[in-house]
Amino acid sequence: MSVPRKDSISTEDAKRKKKKRNFSANSRKYLLILQWLPKYNQFQAISDVIAGITIGLTMIPQSIAYAALAGLTAQYGLYSSFLGGFIYLLLGTTKEVSIGPTSLMSLLTMEYTHDMPIDFVVLLTFLAGCVELTMGLLNLGFLVDFISIPVTSAFTSAAAIIIIVAQIQGLLGLRYKSYNIIDTMNKTFKNIEKVHLPDVALSFSCIVFLLLFRKLQDFGNKTGNKEITRTKKILWFLSIGRNALVVLITSIISFNLTLQESSPFTLSGKVKPGLPAVSVPPFSSQIGNRTYTFFDMCSHYGSGIFMIPIIGVLTNVAIAKVFASGNSLNAKQEMLTLGICNILGSFFSSMPTCGALTRSAVSAASGIQTPMAGLYTGILTLLALSFLTPYFYYIPRATLAAVLVSAVFFMIDLRIFKVLWKGSRKDAIAAIVTFVVCIVCNIEVGLLLGAALNIIFLLHPSARPNLSTIECKTDLGNEYLILKPDTGFYYPAVDFLSNKLETIATKYEEQVPLLVDCERFQGFDYTAIKSMERLSKQLNTKTQRLWLLNVKPEVIKTISILADNKYFLFINDHKSIKSFVDEVKKNTDEQNLVDEENQLMKNTEKENLEMEGYEDSNGIFKKRNDDMKESDKVSLH
Repeated sequence: MSVPRKDSISTEDAKRKKKKRNFSANSRKYLLILQWLPKYNQFQAISDVIAGITIGLTMIPQSIAYAALAGLTAQYGLYSSFLGGFIYLLLGTTKEVSIGPTSLMSLLTMEYTHDMPIDFVVLLTFLAGCVELTMGLLNLGFLVDFISIPVTSAFTSAAAIIIIVAQIQGLLGLRYKSYNIIDTMNKTFKNIEKVHLPDVALSFSCIVFLLLFRKLQDFGNKTGNKEITRTKKILWFLSIGRNALVVLITSIISFNLTLQESSPFTLSGKVKPGLPAVSVPPFSSQIGNRTYTFFDMCSHYGSGIFMIPIIGVLTNVAIAKVFASGNSLNAKQEMLTLGICNILGSFFSSMPTCGALTRSAVSAASGIQTPMAGLYTGILTLLALSFLTPYFYYIPRATLAAVLVSAVFFMIDLRIFKVLWKGSRKDAIAAIVTFVVCIVCNIEVGLLLGAALNIIFLLHPSARPNLSTIECKTDLGNEYLILKPDTGFYYPAVDFLSNKLETIATKYEEQVPLLVDCERFQGFDYTAIKSMERLSKQLNTKTQRLWLLNVKPEVIKTISILADNKYFLFINDHKSIKSFVDEVKKNTDEQNLVDEENQLMKNTEKENLEMEGYEDSNGIFKKRNDDMKESDKVSLH
């Protein structure tokens, strides 16, 4: 019986330990809870409980309102609220981020699934999560960077205005279906005589209440009195919980009036009680006699499959950047986390979710310490689903409309257009176009057009670079030009730069060398190399006139592979430019002298031959015809 050698055992142990270390490192890399949980203390725990409950009191009424905005019943807003906190607890990078329904996600959900059953919403959530997860795995977060802050701001402002206009029917107690802002305004004016005055009074009272309570958090900021500080804390908590407070008060009033059979308000309607059933997202749907297959449903979404995750990632990363406290942001982890939240959320009938700036601001103001606060927010939401759903019936629609209007009103930023117009016309144009198209057409087209304008403005300098011309002289008085393009040399700029170089070459004498400074060039593509090859062949055949200055070694290697580089001339030592120019001038002068001597010899030879009776016929000297005829006559005689 053979006994294993000690060295083989030690090798296997080393491999096992290495695998264990790698697993531990990868776990800590992605399960970020493992990084902060071992250091979790009592102070952090108490702070997170307070913050979690505070966020929950903000999220619950908002979620109900956002569900209404998406065209869904209240329970679906709550189904979308609890899971994000649990997942972000394990994977999240920024403690202030709170994953759940948002006004933008609700508006987009309404855009792509209106008049369709809940199956379409749930599958859209699943697909959005898959796209977000893929973006994270493939490190495609840079795509979001092509949407500039001005375009994002214009998009957000337009979306806020659309949401406010969409709530007009709730504020006025009207009921009608509308599909865009113009349709909403038209139907509002047509139904203006049907305005329900109790709903109007309630909605505007709620808006005033919410705006006043919003200002309570600013009370006593400039004083240090302890008594005022205690009062400030109470007022701050009332301010933070204003949405829950107004929903609670109006629901109690509505409940009591309903018991007396005299409720004047339009109510939210029945809500399915209890926790959501766990089920696989539907990959088909039945509407009447028609069955929608998976591909039919995807076709119905159109670009929404990509627009919703892109907006979600953009929002989440932007919020995480705001609260990153100067630390580097792991955008990949944010995308992975958001993708997992939506994929798993679809198993609980969730609509698409992401972070919300308002909730994140509440988190920061509540003294949140770690993502553990999401646990308490999720538990509070589950308790609301378990015990409070029967009472959601009594929430007036006017109250929910007021909550939405008060929440999104401060997202509108029209001042940025004036600032941009004064400071950056390109950004202003992109922002204005985005805003107008979002309002007039739809937010999808507006955002895409804004992003397209961003890319056009970004690429324009590459296609039309500035070419600065510096006239120089050596110590010996020899002239030369240094040409400095302000960007690289790639195919969009080939014709433009080639024409400019040819124009400059024609303008100056042949003896003046042209030095193209390639210091800013990261590389040449094939089209650019071929264009430069043609120019080099044209200008360097007779004289050494076109030189490439400060070319990187890898670029020279690329040129040697893709082109015949015998016409390319390089200078990589900036200090020796003048000596190069003087040397080129000397060689050119010598060559010109040789050419002149050769030409003089040719002219002398030509004159001698002509004196002997020969004439030049295309460079070949022949005897004159008259002489030939005379000789013929002599021979005939």
